[in-house]
Amino acid sequence: MKRIILFFALVATFSATALAQNNAAAPVDAVEETTEVQQDGPQMSFEAMEIDYGKIEQDSDPYRVFKFTNTGTEPLLITNARGSCGCTVPSYSKAPVAPGATSEIKVRYDTHRLGQFRKRVTLTTNVGDEPIILTIKGLVEAKPAKPEAVPAGEQGMFNNGGGK
Repeated sequence: MKRIILFFALVATFSATALAQNNAAAPVDAVEETTEVQQDGPQMSFEAMEIDYGKIEQDSDPYRVFKFTNTGTEPLLITNARGSCGCTVPSYSKAPVAPGATSEIKVRYDTHRLGQFRKRVTLTTNVGDEPIILTIKGLVEAKPAKPEAVPAGEQGMFNNGGGK
């Protein structure tokens, strides 16, 4: 058993030494080039791929905004944005986003629906073949009950003691 462990330790040592020698023999410029390669075409870089509404009151502000930058070398085009259900509606600019420019996707969630939610927005773009998935989540809580009005015929401050 000790011989097997010793054998694997020697193989690992020789492999590490061979790799170190290969890296040392490579010119410094070649190593730097591989780290500075910029991808061609449009690229989307989001501030956040998921937005948490948190705990919100029923019928509160339904809008949230996903901001992004085109970090690629060509104009970016969003061809479609689709919510995972009718309660999630995305809107976006149909104009191409130039390299280095920023834009946004505005998402409206139906905050009249009570309960916890997690919905997806699927983007079809010219970035690649795979769609880009954005997520919104949160919890919609019921509005506090409104106090009832003073019933007619009862004494109160605004009805002159019942009209007597």
